[in-house]
Amino acid sequence: MSMTVTSRLAAASAGEDAGKTPPAPDAPPAPRSVPQALLRGAMGCCPACGARGMFPRYLKVTPACTTCGEELHHHRADDAPPYATIMVVGHIVVPLMVLVEELYRPPLGVHMALWLPLTLILCLALLPPLKGMLVNLQWALRMHGFDPASDEYEPLPAPESAPRPAAAQP
Repeated sequence: MSMTVTSRLAAASAGEDAGKTPPAPDAPPAPRSVPQALLRGAMGCCPACGARGMFPRYLKVTPACTTCGEELHHHRADDAPPYATIMVVGHIVVPLMVLVEELYRPPLGVHMALWLPLTLILCLALLPPLKGMLVNLQWALRMHGFDPASDEYEPLPAPESAPRPAAAQP
C-alpha cells in the first residue's frame, strides 16, 4: 500500500494530477511542482501534462488543455506579464546602453538605431514565455480558482453553440 501512496505523490508532484479522480474532501491537495510549472510555462506548455499548445495565438491562453483537459481559464495574468517583461528587458538593455556609451560614445542616431529595435524584439520575444510562467505559477500554487475546493473555482464555461443574431440593417 505504501508503494501506491508513494507513486501517487510522485505523480502529483510531477504535475500529473490532472484528469485523475479528485482526492477525498478532507485530504490535503497533492503538492504541485513550482519549478516544473515555470519551466513548462516558459515553453508554452500545459502545467499539468507538459503538452504544447497553451497559446493558440500570440498571448491568448487556451481555456483547457486539449491533451489532458486541465482547465486554464482561471488564470488572472492581467498586467503582470508586461510588467515582468519591462523589468527583464530594462535590466538587459540599460546596462548595455550605458556600457556602449561609456566605451564608444556613439552619436544619438546610432543609439536609437541599436537600442530601439533591440528593446522591441526582446519585449515581443519575452512576453509569451513570461505570461506562460505566470499562468503556470498560478496553477502550481492553486491560485484564482485552480483549486477545485476553492471558493474562486468556476467550471469551464460551455461553448456558445447558438449563432449570434445578425445586426439589424438600417
